[in-house]
Amino acid sequence: MSTTNATSTASDRIDAETEDAGEQINTEDDQTEKEVLDDDEEGRSELYSVQEDMAGSQVYTATSLSVIPKETRTKTHPLVLDWAYGMNPTLPVLSLQDEDRLVILYICAHVAVMYDHTSNAQHLLQGHCSPITCLCASENRRWLVTADMGQESLVIIWDAYTGIPVRTLFDCHPEGGVSAMALSKDSKYLVTVGAGAVQRVCIWNWTDESESPECQVDLSPKYGCQNQLLFNPFDNTQLVSNSSTQVLFYNWERGHLEYSAPEITDKTFNMVLGSLSQSIFYYDGVLAFTATSAGNIVLWDKQTQSVSRQPVVRKAVKLVPLQEEAITVLTLIDSFIVTGDVNGHIKFYDGNLKLINVYNEFSLDPIKSISFSKEKPSISDLGYSKDCTLDAKPFVIRNFVLSTTHATAVHVNAQRNVPQTLLKEHVEPLEAVACHPKQPLVAMGSHSGTIKVWDYEHKEAVCSRVFLPHKQIQCITYDPQGFYLAVGFASGALQIVDACTLQSDDKECFHYSQDSITHLTFSQDSRYLAAADTGKAVTLLRQCKEGTQEVWKYQGRHHSHYKPIQDLLFGVDLDSSQPRLLSLGMDRWLVEYDLQNTGEDGLLILSSERIEQSAVPTCMVWYPPLTPEHFLLTASNLYKMKLFNATSKMCRKTVFGPSYGSPVKKMAILPASKDGDPNSRYMAYITQDKVGIQILPLDGNPHKSFAMICHSTGVSTLACSYDGRYAFTAGGQDCTVFSWELNLSSLEASAALGGKDMLPFYNLLEGGRDGPLFREMEEYFYYCQLQNQDLDTMETRLVSTRIPLADVPFLMRALGFYPTEQELEDMQNEVKFSRYAETRNYVTDIDLEEFIKLYVNHRPASGIARQELCNAFQVLGKPDERGIYTIDRDELLELLQARGEHMTEDDLAECFTTLVGISGVGASCTESVFESMLPPEISMETFATDILGFSAATQELPQEHGHDL
Repeated sequence: MSTTNATSTASDRIDAETEDAGEQINTEDDQTEKEVLDDDEEGRSELYSVQEDMAGSQVYTATSLSVIPKETRTKTHPLVLDWAYGMNPTLPVLSLQDEDRLVILYICAHVAVMYDHTSNAQHLLQGHCSPITCLCASENRRWLVTADMGQESLVIIWDAYTGIPVRTLFDCHPEGGVSAMALSKDSKYLVTVGAGAVQRVCIWNWTDESESPECQVDLSPKYGCQNQLLFNPFDNTQLVSNSSTQVLFYNWERGHLEYSAPEITDKTFNMVLGSLSQSIFYYDGVLAFTATSAGNIVLWDKQTQSVSRQPVVRKAVKLVPLQEEAITVLTLIDSFIVTGDVNGHIKFYDGNLKLINVYNEFSLDPIKSISFSKEKPSISDLGYSKDCTLDAKPFVIRNFVLSTTHATAVHVNAQRNVPQTLLKEHVEPLEAVACHPKQPLVAMGSHSGTIKVWDYEHKEAVCSRVFLPHKQIQCITYDPQGFYLAVGFASGALQIVDACTLQSDDKECFHYSQDSITHLTFSQDSRYLAAADTGKAVTLLRQCKEGTQEVWKYQGRHHSHYKPIQDLLFGVDLDSSQPRLLSLGMDRWLVEYDLQNTGEDGLLILSSERIEQSAVPTCMVWYPPLTPEHFLLTASNLYKMKLFNATSKMCRKTVFGPSYGSPVKKMAILPASKDGDPNSRYMAYITQDKVGIQILPLDGNPHKSFAMICHSTGVSTLACSYDGRYAFTAGGQDCTVFSWELNLSSLEASAALGGKDMLPFYNLLEGGRDGPLFREMEEYFYYCQLQNQDLDTMETRLVSTRIPLADVPFLMRALGFYPTEQELEDMQNEVKFSRYAETRNYVTDIDLEEFIKLYVNHRPASGIARQELCNAFQVLGKPDERGIYTIDRDELLELLQARGEHMTEDDLAECFTTLVGISGVGASCTESVFESMLPPEISMETFATDILGFSAATQELPQEHGHDL
């Protein structure tokens, strides 16, 4: 496997004509083509001079598709995309080479895959951050073009011979990305159509340095979404596009682009037209054809004899009922018109739409694309099958690759008439991935009920199984010994199968829940299996011996949470070595179950601990034994990670976690390296759309973490190989699994470049070590030292670098961070017990460096967002007649005194007088004073502007003010 990242440097941009110098494009109308190309002779000569300067570049010197290496080049990133499992069935599969090697191009999420089937190798074209929605290639397959529909959409032109991006068009359709595109026959021009409500068609001369199109035109929305586009192969100034209801013909010349929309409805020919699928130009460059879902072909011809240099105007002149089945693909190759239909048949017609040959014996799903080899068949007709005409002539045609709507790619050798399946991937959302604990195997399960097991070292499928009738696989997991694979379904069913064969006994299918299974986990001894479902319940199974057989039996079930369960985890009791089972919910409760006393009467709870106040925990994992103390690691939606004592469940450490746009949603500790330092441990994790890797132990240093986009539409789950070399991510809706090779030495190098000792933490402070916040910290810290030695003393002071732990809360508040009482207790416990496991002594003081780490790790990752205030008022308040949520003043005061961490009336008086800016009001505040400060009904806008003092345009309240709340 090899990868290429997209860039757009001027030195890499090259005119498509470079390829023409060594290989002429075949055309049946050289004179027409010459007239088109001569219009830009001056620009081409300038480009040739640039090409001479690039004579040493890979793009300029490449003459054929290079062999895709199985071994990658030197890896400079901590995460390297190794293999892409899956394909996008809505986009075409293109044949790049079909001679000595069979190479195809297809799309997998936001990556274009050049797959060499002969050597079983992939070259991954990486550059898009959003799912690729369009794909096309030049006629000679030298240039490949990909585009997406992201917020910052890209169009990237690649050199197929080297896999290098030669041009990138940034945000060329800001209204919504690209919905269709095509290259001209000479590869010089690229046409794109936007995906916005008002579609814009742009024609680009991508071989020059211009950042703007040659011409453009906006389309009327009444013509529907134009999702198919094509140049006239014999005249670059003509194009055709179609939506499901309307065909548009374009003419462009001298920077002006115009289009016509000839009428075509059921009434045009008094026949059922059907939805329009694809349109093509015929060989004369004048006639055009459009296929429909009713099996018809619309024939377009020029309306009148056009005067030279005037645009050709076309109209529908005939509707040919070609077949009964809906036509999904219409293309042109050599002298044939080719169709693909919903029955999986491929048919070849001559120019008079007379059937020449048909491929109907392959038992395929509806055809999505047909791509013919660029290599022409040999002159000899030996070995070719006969066509279906009365003359029964040898049917000589190029080899071709077709794809179906069910994510299958098939290569057809026309001479031997033999189909070969190249790809057969998951066609429905893929949300379940698990790695074998002792072998290089990864299992993938999708909503279609299919589980497929791959050998990820040899890149070969090992076995597969389709589960009926439950289907919709939600999660899978191997047991620690590698004997069993547990499968959880959306129906609530749970099945345990053999890890090698994927077969199972009917008795090992359990259905104790009507809710979708979300989590599965085995105990370390493989004797227990626990499942969590969307019904907020945990189900426990146990392996028992019946005679000579081991069977799984139901042990109990408990609705232990009142909000969705986020994670489920088995552990080992440190004293008895017996299994422990814990669940973590969105309700912020960590629940441990009593496995020893659980029977068929129900699953018993041993303990429940609320581990968060406002943050919502997202996942948990057992922390590796890097210290004498054993910890449980959790992550939350506020970008914090916490270590809890495995026995007492006391919060022992809080650190600032990875912050890459969304919080961590799953973590996995990598196995210890057999050859490396046993104290060097690492953790893989996923966020909403990224996969990352983290150096342990956790300390809040942001340079010890690295992440990159893995699935832009959302990543579902994460699994790591048994040797810690690979991580696998499932994309859910994109039906894709990516394999990531972990380069730990690169991660260590990246962390070293971030600075040693305290430098990374100084940089987390606003302004760094030379900024005002650090100076303020120093002053407050020294003031605390003086205060503890009596400010008024005249005696010689004993200078110390530490302050008492009891002063930490006051110092935090002085810096504008107002933690809750629970947060203050966690801070003090973190310092107090930091060396207890080693020395059995408490730590009672702290120095400035330790305080800075404490501050940057505990303070919020961001201020209070305006949306958070809005949500709070919607929960606590009531809508008035205008629909604006307000909170009654007396009710608000009562809530602050009775709920959460209780505040006294004097505390409230002090807070509100400070916020409102009223001076001279002491602790003896009365109700009348509250009435003078607060209106009877408080809205969110009033609270934010009048009480907190922020403008209506402020979207986020800074930390030092937001936490005055």
